[in-house]
Amino acid sequence: MTSAVVLLSGGIDSSTLLHYVSRTLGISNIYALSFNYGQRHSRELQAAAAQAAAVGVHEHRSLDISGFGSLTAKGSVLTDLSSEVPDLADIPEADRQQPPTYVPNRNMVLLSLAAAYAEAHAVHDVYYGAQAQDEYGYWDCTTDFLVRINELLSLNRKQPITIRAPFVDKRKADVVRIGLALGVNYAETWTCYCGGDQPCGRCPSCAERAQAFAHAGQSDPLLCL
Repeated sequence: MTSAVVLLSGGIDSSTLLHYVSRTLGISNIYALSFNYGQRHSRELQAAAAQAAAVGVHEHRSLDISGFGSLTAKGSVLTDLSSEVPDLADIPEADRQQPPTYVPNRNMVLLSLAAAYAEAHAVHDVYYGAQAQDEYGYWDCTTDFLVRINELLSLNRKQPITIRAPFVDKRKADVVRIGLALGVNYAETWTCYCGGDQPCGRCPSCAERAQAFAHAGQSDPLLCL
C-alpha cells in the first residue's frame, strides 16, 4: 500500500495537493497533518478537516504548536495579533520578495515535524503545497529550498524522508485548474489571512486567490455562498 504525509493547511494549494496525491498519484494511505502554529485564526483548520474528510484520509492530525506564534510574533503579522495584516496594494514592490506575512522558518519547522511523523509511520514521502506565487514570494516555497532540505534529510542513515512539492513551479491559477479538474470543493477552503466569516478580499492571500480564479476563468465559490 502506497503512503504519504500531506501538509494540509486548508487553503487552495494544500487542499488541491491532497486531492492530487489521492486521485492523480493514486496514493491510498494518506496521513494529513495540520497545525495551529499561533496564526490569527482557526478558520483554515476547519477547512482542512473538511478536505481531509472529503478525500477519506487514513488519519488527520491537527497539532497545537501555538507557542511557535509567540516565538515569531516580532517577525510576522500572521503571528503578531497586535498588528494589522496589510493590503497587498500597500506592500511596496521591493518588500514583496519576503512580505510581512512571511512567518520566520515556518515551513522548515512544519516540514521537520512532518518528516518525524512520516519516519515514525514508515512513510517515505512528505508533500507540501509550495507554489510559485504571482504577487509575492517566500524563500521556503522555492525549488532551491526543496533541493536543499532534501539534501539535509538524505543524511538519515536508516529511513531518509523525501519532501515533494508537485506545484512548486506552478502559478496559483494552474493549481486552481488542476483542482477544478479533480472536483475540489473550493467553497470549503480558506485563504484569507484575517479570518472572520467572510474573506477580507484585500490581504495578499485574498488578492492572489481572486487573481487565480480570474485567470482560470472561474468565479470563487467561497464568495458565492
